[in-house]
Amino acid sequence: MRYAYLGPEATFTEAALLRYLDAHDLREQATTQPMRGAAAALDAVLDGDCLAAVVPIENSVEGGVPATIDALTEHGDLQIIAEVVVPVRFVLAVRPGTAASAITSFGTHPHGEAQVRGYMAEHYPDAVYIPTSSTAAAARDLAGDAADHVAAVCPALAAERYGLEVIATDIGDRQDAVTRFVVVTLPGPIPAQTGADKTTLVAALRSDRPGALLELLEQFSTRGITMSRIESRPTGDRLGLYQFSIDLLGHIREARVSDALVGVHRVAMSVKFLGSYPSADATRPIIDPTTTDSAFADATAWLTGVLDRDD
Repeated sequence: MRYAYLGPEATFTEAALLRYLDAHDLREQATTQPMRGAAAALDAVLDGDCLAAVVPIENSVEGGVPATIDALTEHGDLQIIAEVVVPVRFVLAVRPGTAASAITSFGTHPHGEAQVRGYMAEHYPDAVYIPTSSTAAAARDLAGDAADHVAAVCPALAAERYGLEVIATDIGDRQDAVTRFVVVTLPGPIPAQTGADKTTLVAALRSDRPGALLELLEQFSTRGITMSRIESRPTGDRLGLYQFSIDLLGHIREARVSDALVGVHRVAMSVKFLGSYPSADATRPIIDPTTTDSAFADATAWLTGVLDRDD
């Protein structure tokens, strides 16, 4: 079984993939393939080259990952079957023998830079930031003399794998920072309901008229559904038209969630279901008694009884 992930090697994404494989006892029979981007990783699944792909979708400091959100929206039929949350810890690494006083520039992914901005401003205020495609790429390019930066902000695994010297550890401004990753496959059976689940969808507004977004969001609020994430992305059709990538706390097999998705399908220009899957933190949402499955079943039974009067 082959699994794709956002490369290069030694990224937090590789760590997320290994966590997923270990949790499902798949490490021994799995092979892993780093890809140049989220779109390429998802293409490998669509083309049948890989069984699944692991890509980052959300960071606790920087929010959503646009490249992944757009790729999930644009790439045919795909399904999220799991999520993995990985603590984010950065080191500052250089080529062996480089003095700290020689650090005039540093490279890392934009999300990484945002998470070490305070540290770098305090310790290396004159160092110029140079964006890289990933945190691990900053380390790889530096080790291979292919970089314009003198230091790399990267995972400890990347520094070790590429033979760099670590001159500072755990340099993140937030010690509780995490990144959330999703495991994506071709459409198939929906993972079983656990009671602590998430549902991901993308919905596009019919127009930019006043109240269009409110009408969409009311499908969730009136059914007691919490959104844990919402990201707006342009549809590309014209200015003012947006689609929304949304995570809900709940499973499509729950009456309140399925009823809400029917409502979204009714009011939105389009809706794309990307999956229901277990939440990584296993936290069960608090459900109002009026929106439980039994409450929906009672309401349906009442309506059936009313309609049966015509028979």
